[in-house]
Amino acid sequence: MHWEQLLSLKRFGDTEKRLRSAQDETRLGFEVDYDRIIFSSAFRSLQDKTQVVPLPIHMGTHKDFVHTRLTHSLEVSVVGRSLGRIAGKAILEKYPYLKKEHRYQFNDFGAIVAAAALAHDIGNPPFGHSGEKAIGVFFENGEGRKYQSMMTDAEFQDLVDFEGNANGFKLLTDSRSGAPGGLRLSYGTLGAFTKYPKGSLPKKPTKQISDKKFGYFQSEKEYFLDVAHDLGLLPKENDFTERFHRHPLTYLVEAADDICYTIIDFEDGINRGFISEDFALEYLIKLVKDRINTSKYHAMKYSGDRLSYLRALAISTLIQEAIEIFIAHEEAIRSGTFETSLLDKSQYSAQINDIIKLSVEKIYQSHEVVEKELAGYTIIGELLHVFTQALIAKKEGNPSAYDTLLIRTLPEPYQSVEGSTYEVLLQTCSYVASLSDSAAVQIHQRIVGGRL
Repeated sequence: MHWEQLLSLKRFGDTEKRLRSAQDETRLGFEVDYDRIIFSSAFRSLQDKTQVVPLPIHMGTHKDFVHTRLTHSLEVSVVGRSLGRIAGKAILEKYPYLKKEHRYQFNDFGAIVAAAALAHDIGNPPFGHSGEKAIGVFFENGEGRKYQSMMTDAEFQDLVDFEGNANGFKLLTDSRSGAPGGLRLSYGTLGAFTKYPKGSLPKKPTKQISDKKFGYFQSEKEYFLDVAHDLGLLPKENDFTERFHRHPLTYLVEAADDICYTIIDFEDGINRGFISEDFALEYLIKLVKDRINTSKYHAMKYSGDRLSYLRALAISTLIQEAIEIFIAHEEAIRSGTFETSLLDKSQYSAQINDIIKLSVEKIYQSHEVVEKELAGYTIIGELLHVFTQALIAKKEGNPSAYDTLLIRTLPEPYQSVEGSTYEVLLQTCSYVASLSDSAAVQIHQRIVGGRL
């Protein structure tokens, strides 16, 4: 893969090549991507979506603060911007022709990673990762299984393994009447966004990190292939249509996410009282012991200040670590032979794993989080049941009066049944996935709860 191709400014529908040398330096094309994402309704809905720890009922004290998908995404974007800029500086030094001949600057790398990182959770359903699982369960073992015969294997697999990353690609690129190409982001940003450049089948064909999940639905396959070919992504062995090696900057987007959820989820657990502060501080100190200013640390009177200092130092430490690994393996990454995440190669992997292990035990498996996930299964499953039943009945020409009323509660773009059964079902899943936690609860209470 070649950097001048990977940094493509092309957008959906372009008939002429966009040159970096012709860009307005006050507002680069990749920065436009960031703006389009942050002003989108899909991004705004993240303000009321659970990251891991459910939002407390009563807010107002420092201890009550926890991250939503929105605050998490903003922080990942900030870390990603730093990673991209530092990596960009090193790449331009290594390949000076990129700057001399094509006019690329280190800020281009930072802007791409920042935009892709900002959008990395945009397709995730409400109620955390249990939301994805709830959609899959509905089709694999629930009422949705009856539709299997109406779809291809790959289409049905899209629903059984409903994936927030693929739904994110759909939201960013989905054409609507008068708005072809969705947000029309640059292909460089879309490539960096796609952590898993493959379809839902074959499922986990290798142990490579890029094959762990999938990154596009069958409905966006042609769009994705256009992006992949424009960027010059390398196809996987013996597969020239379905699976590709990652865009190199995807590793930086992933590292930014890994850094933030490792440290920030841990901090949320402390703020909610799942993990004692003294115990947590010891874990963070182990991660930053080589860089900590002990006199500065011990001069801090309040534990909250000490925690903030260690959190900032931990993030800074892991940023530097990720960059060093990325630069050391840059050629292997571009040739498709780098098979893990950056932090899997980290000298701090033992400390990171200790933090994650404690977070799993004290936070992810806490009674409060488990209750949230159980509620998500029930709410999402029942919403999918009533909406898919009504829409398929309409598609088949025999909706009941109740079905007709129910469909009218949907936003107008989701009322259409003009596509295939697969497209109608996927669109319904995308609608449910777009709901915030509280919106899902309210709609469930109004429509499903009102009937029980």
